[in-house]
Amino acid sequence: MSDSKASSPSAVGALDRAVVVTGASTGIGRAAVASAVRAGSQVFGSVRKQSDADSLTKEFGAVVTPLIFDVADDAAVRAGAAQVATALGSRRLFGLVNNAGIAVPGPLLHLGTDELKRQFEINLFGVHRVTQAFAPLLGGDPTRTGQPGRIVMISSVAGENGSPFVGPYAASKFALEGYSQSLRRELMLFGIDVIVIGPGAIVTPIWDKAEDSGLQHYAHTVFGPAMEKVAAYMLKAGREGLPASDVGDLIWRCLSIAQPKARYAILSHPFRDRLLPRLLGTRRLDRIIASRLGFPKPE
Repeated sequence: MSDSKASSPSAVGALDRAVVVTGASTGIGRAAVASAVRAGSQVFGSVRKQSDADSLTKEFGAVVTPLIFDVADDAAVRAGAAQVATALGSRRLFGLVNNAGIAVPGPLLHLGTDELKRQFEINLFGVHRVTQAFAPLLGGDPTRTGQPGRIVMISSVAGENGSPFVGPYAASKFALEGYSQSLRRELMLFGIDVIVIGPGAIVTPIWDKAEDSGLQHYAHTVFGPAMEKVAAYMLKAGREGLPASDVGDLIWRCLSIAQPKARYAILSHPFRDRLLPRLLGTRRLDRIIASRLGFPKPE
């Protein structure tokens, strides 16, 4: 029996701080579930496969309720929200963690429009579907009792600085940043806060999935040699990044502390990944990237 099961609170107490986490099968989502469980929360974790639902139940027991839906499926998302509403009774949801996401790699000049749509379908439109479905439980429905809940958006360092060959992913995260800022200001009407977390390199399967998804399809293009360098760097950085548990703990702090900031960056190399690009400026950074990729340096 895991520690989570052994120390689980009463069902009533846990439901007073109930949290929904999307993309709970692995990585940051799984870590967010674990942190919330340790804090005494009832967690509803969304996964796409029954095997992942079974894995959550096996690890955490009754304090975690799997929700099987794909964030790209409107009807399934609404059904998941209805399931949570029934479990909560008249209570409000304590928090929603919009974590589910994918990374579509490739040079933009060769990337099919359908691939770019797929990236946004999950990383932005999926967030929109989930947010609309669960917002009434967080405080949009005035008949529910309790304090308004919070929404935590999992963005990325790529939401502030676009890199070559991850343009679709960076674009989706830039969009998520703007969406989140506007949403936060709109949801002040209901007392629902929106906090953004922008992780850097995290030990998570997302970049392994990116590798499997077909970078080799672009090897024949003029970008092929440079793309290999970028792919190797990003995969290495991901595997040597911060543990996902660090982000999971930060997510819980964002949900539970009295006055969270609007945005948090969590980086293994904050100077290199965030401060240095700002100090260098865009054009100088362009020249450095060009040199490392073997491109002609811009004037």
